[in-house]
Formats: sequence, C-alpha cells, structure tokens
Amino acid sequence: MMELDMKQVRETRAFRCLECAKCSGICPVARYSETFSPRMLLIRGLRNSRPEALKSPDLWSCLNCMNCDAVCPSQIDYSRLIQLFREAVGIENLEGTCSHGGILQSISRMMTSPLLQQNRLEWLNGDLKTSRSSDYLYFVGCLPYFDALFSDIDVDALNIARSTLTILNYFDVHPQLLANEKCCGHDFYWNGDRATFRKLAEANMEMIRNTGASKIITSCPECYRTLKIEYAEIFGKLPYDVQHISEFLAAQLDARHLTLTGDNKRLTFQDPCRLGRHLGIYEAPRDCLRHLQDTTFTEMHHHHDRAVCCGVSGWMNCSFVSKQIQINRLHEAAATDADIFVTACAKCKIHFSCAMHDANINKQFSFHIKDITEVFAERLSNA
Repeated sequence: MMELDMKQVRETRAFRCLECAKCSGICPVARYSETFSPRMLLIRGLRNSRPEALKSPDLWSCLNCMNCDAVCPSQIDYSRLIQLFREAVGIENLEGTCSHGGILQSISRMMTSPLLQQNRLEWLNGDLKTSRSSDYLYFVGCLPYFDALFSDIDVDALNIARSTLTILNYFDVHPQLLANEKCCGHDFYWNGDRATFRKLAEANMEMIRNTGASKIITSCPECYRTLKIEYAEIFGKLPYDVQHISEFLAAQLDARHLTLTGDNKRLTFQDPCRLGRHLGIYEAPRDCLRHLQDTTFTEMHHHHDRAVCCGVSGWMNCSFVSKQIQINRLHEAAATDADIFVTACAKCKIHFSCAMHDANINKQFSFHIKDITEVFAERLSNA
C-alpha cells in the first residue's frame, strides 16, 4: 500500500468539495447501492492523507463514467481522483473484485511478456484487404479474446473487427494490422496498475512507430482514449492521429452524400462513456445513422452527456448493481420501440447482451443489440 500523492490529489481540486451531493445524485451506482457515494469516497480517501479508509470494495464499484465530473460545481476530477486512490490501495490487496475470475486481467498481463507471440489474425478472410505499408493502422484491441470468452451470449466480437475492415475497404482503405498487438492497457490504467499499463504501452508504441502509420482507426472507445491521451502522457507528442470508426465513417458518408438502405428499422443509440463524456464525441455516430433511409431514430430518455453507463468498468465488480443499471437502460431502449439497440463499444455490447441473456430478463425485450460497425457493414455490402 502506497501513500497518496497529495500534489496530484490537489490537482484534482478534491479539497474544493462543497458536499452538495450532486455527484451522488447523478451516479448510476449510487442509485442502486446503499453504500456507494462518490462524495463519501472522496471524504474517506482524504482522511489523514492515507488510503486505509479505502479498503472498501466500493472503491472498485466506480465506473469512471464521468457523470459526477459533468455536474460537479467545483469541477472536481473525480475520475482521476478514484484512479489515484486505486493506485495507492493496490488491487492485489483485494479479493472478489475481478469479474470472470480475473481471466481478462490475466490474459492482458501475459501480453506484457516480450516472448509472447500471439495468433491474433485468424479472423481475417480472403474478402478483407490489409496492407503492410498503408498510412492507416487499424488497432483491433482485445476483440479476439472477447470472442473466445463471450461466444455463449452471441456477442460475436470479431464481427466488429470484420465489419470495421469492411467499412474501411469500402472506402479504399487497406489498413495495416499488428500481428502481435497488445492490450492497450486501458483497464490497468484506470484500476491503478501503472506498471502493467506502461509495459503494454511501451510495447504497442514500438510496434506502432515501426509501421510508419500516421492515422490509427479503432472501433473501441477505450483504445481510442488510451492511444490518444494516456499514451501522450508517457511519450509526449504522438506520431499519429486517432479516430473512432464512427468519425471516419461519418466523414466518408458526408463527403460522398451517400444514403444507404435502412430496411425500415427503428434504432436507438447507446453513448459509450469513453467516446462521449471522456472524449466529447456524440454526433459522429448519429451523423452515420442519419445516412440510413427508411429508418426511425429515437433517443433514449438519457442521451449525449446524460447517457447511462453499461454498468461495468475494467472488468471489475460485476454485481447486482451492475445488472440493475443494465436492466434500467434496456427498459429505456425498449421505450423507444427500437428494433436495434446500437452500440459503439464492444464492452457495451457484451454487458448489455449478458443482461439480455439472463433467463429472468430476456423475455422483456424484443430488440437486437448491434455495434454500429455491424449495422453499416451489412448495408455497405449490399450497396
């Protein structure tokens, strides 16, 4: 257990707390948990400048969704503060916090080994075009591992990767891929394991530099934020620009004035926290959806900067509270009469699909969950 770095804590403006409780009022976890409160975590964490008071599992219940940051009148950076608390406590001192038995953390830690050679590209088929010299790099993320772990809930994570390549190929982009790409390190960064995060970041950065690519496309908002912001913290000015696939697609559709068949479907859209509140990207996915003719797009009750998180962050503390958050959000989607619940994050798709496969829940909902890449790959293939 480490001492809190009080200089960094002060930079979060934590000591400006007015105890107005707006953070707890908007927090999706606090809505269903009797013990969780962003404000109380702050108060306990700063007591005597020591992290002993943070041994409660509540520290790992925070979703880093930034709802509290968005409404705090003192502009406290709660997300950064939680990360500092976690770094001080150390996850190795806790039990029962990692979902799925910690297998996803174990897989990502194995990727830090310089001796590990992965077989990551088996999902490629002959119809998908890549290059060894393109100025574009598609950073796939952990989709190959998600596919292996969540096939039982019909997620088909690799279809997101294939769909992303289908979109890029349609617009004559044949990107490079990294045969030994590592986890971007997002979860370790936000869970306070800076050492593991840095190992993954350094390995990825070396491979990215070797490609010579100046444009990175990702279908994962967490990879997007990590490659853009956290890597810049370590490496300074980066040799590339990053785009989410929805930004690339929106620009291409607009430039070509393309309208695609919407098959008379009714759609609603889930704003991922990292794409939305973390990076401020709300309109690109919606701009894409506006290019679908014969569709009805309806916003859920909470959308844009008030959108509700998918209930789990960093594969930590998947609990009764998580399921209540997911169920409430699925009811919001059902209220729009949507045929398709569109996501733009593989983890959102996994967590909502998991809730939908609960025998006590699934009969309540009749819509399908699809990533935005899947929605457009299908239509571009038929164009």
